[in-house]
Formats: sequence, structure tokens, C-alpha cells
Amino acid sequence: MHFRKKRDIIISEINITPFTDVVLVLLIIFMLTTHIFVESNIKIELPKARNFDTRDNISNIKVLISKDENIYIDWKQIHESNIENVIRNITYLKQNYCMIIKCDKKAKYSCLTKFMDKAKKAGITKFFLDTDKVLF
Repeated sequence: MHFRKKRDIIISEINITPFTDVVLVLLIIFMLTTHIFVESNIKIELPKARNFDTRDNISNIKVLISKDENIYIDWKQIHESNIENVIRNITYLKQNYCMIIKCDKKAKYSCLTKFMDKAKKAGITKFFLDTDKVLF
């Protein structure tokens, strides 16, 4: 019979570096795709237009107004009384922001004008109304 000596003990370790790499890649993918899923959950039917202009710069504030008149700024629902404060907090460091508004075509026009008035009071001067392109 063969017995092991005390000095022959083998210490095994698990290498977790590949596991950590995979977890970090998955985290990055999750962070990049989350806003797509959040935006797709807010149902908005945009009006149609032949000519449209999109501004996808870093200095944009994206606003969604649903047909129920719920207002979302950068995919977070905002109460009507809080609009000015939220916009001021966003534009605190930089004054040159554009606001892209996606408003459901069934939403009341008065909701859009009230929102734009509050945004102007908060310091926004450039507005773009987003539409779906008519394919003719």
C-alpha cells in the first residue's frame, strides 16, 4: 500500500478570471440595451410627416408624451408639477440643449403646449417634434 506523505498534498485553485470577463461583458451588454427595452414599453403612435429631422447628439433631452398624457423625460416618468425642476437639473452644467419630443398623435394638443411652456421656463430654447416618415 502506498501512503502519501504530508508534503505531497496538492492545493487546487479555481481560476475565476474567465468567469469575471464573461460577467463584465454581460453587464455591459445589459447596460447598453436596457434603454431600448424601456422605450419600447412606452406605446406612442407618432404622427406622420414627409420631411423630418433627427438630432441624435449628446446634448439632447428625449421626451415622450403618451396618449394618456404621461410625460417621460429620458425614459423616466415625470409628474407634471416636477417638469421644470427635472429639466433644470439636467441642464445645470450645460445650457445648449435640444429637446426631442415624441408625442402620441392621440394626445391632447394642450398637454404638449403646457409641457413646452414649462420647458421654456426651465431654459430650453430648441425643440424638435419627432414624427414617423411617410414612405411615398
